[in-house]
Amino acid sequence: MFRTHKTALIIGINDYKFAPLRGCINDANKMDKMLSKHYDGSPNFQTKLLTSSESRQITDGFLRGEIENLFKHRVDTALLYFSGHGTTTSLGGYLVTQGASASDPGVSFNDVIRYANQSLIPEIIIILDCCHSGHVANWNLTGSEGHNSVALIREGVSILSASRPEQFSLEKNGAGLFTSIICEGLAGGAADILGEVTVANVYANADNLLGPWDQRPILKSHVTKMTPLRYCKPKVERSIIRQLTNYFAKADSEHSLDPSYEPTTAPIGDDNEKIFEHLQIMTAANLIEPVGEKHMYYAAVNSKSCRLTQLGKFYWNMVKANRI
Repeated sequence: MFRTHKTALIIGINDYKFAPLRGCINDANKMDKMLSKHYDGSPNFQTKLLTSSESRQITDGFLRGEIENLFKHRVDTALLYFSGHGTTTSLGGYLVTQGASASDPGVSFNDVIRYANQSLIPEIIIILDCCHSGHVANWNLTGSEGHNSVALIREGVSILSASRPEQFSLEKNGAGLFTSIICEGLAGGAADILGEVTVANVYANADNLLGPWDQRPILKSHVTKMTPLRYCKPKVERSIIRQLTNYFAKADSEHSLDPSYEPTTAPIGDDNEKIFEHLQIMTAANLIEPVGEKHMYYAAVNSKSCRLTQLGKFYWNMVKANRI
């Protein structure tokens, strides 16, 4: 697995005097655990976890300094995660810090985006699980919300927010609903066949799980490539997918089968059995389908064939282009 230099600042604030929360520290701990390692235990993001307590106050100046420092380091990818209160004023949206007041709510969304837009880090991901987080990076063309808003972010920046600008971000069973869905996606629910989880995959997963009556997550992204946030166990190993061009001469070709492929029929121990094992793994991942039969077993014993699905053709072309 290719190693890159990646850092993540993870913040969770429960201890607000005016309106304490219950799930934000849990959310931050889950996110820290999920992002720090890939599924196989190999290192992923170098994380810095900041959570509130009675002895440690996450103040306006402290949080602003940590965010600014995150985006100053020369790394390949930087990620900011915040779980806590969010609010809006006539001046815009804010990440609410401890000790916040009406005149000083915390760190403004505008400051966060300014630090990100000015950063030299090629890829930046911002994940906000707080109320009104959909305001971040917005600029209103007519002074009103809705379809008149545009997002001002430089190339390389992606933002996942828990809710629309006017919506609240909900807690459920001692955890943020949005963060729970994000972590489920990072654990594999949003992984593709190769086990890669990107920002777009995570958003699609959340979009599907949250209905029209729920809080609506927002993805704002200005990227030319999708770098995986995390690797999960692949549905098909790359070494097997790379055999597609050996098993199918062309994307529209069929691979002829016969009883020698099926290990329960004679001849037993034929070399084709290993190929059939690969074909069955890729059938389970919807890359291959039998022709003229409902199951690969019958396609083999009845000397039929198999072919690539549309998804299989996509990966065949990826292998042919030496992209996998």
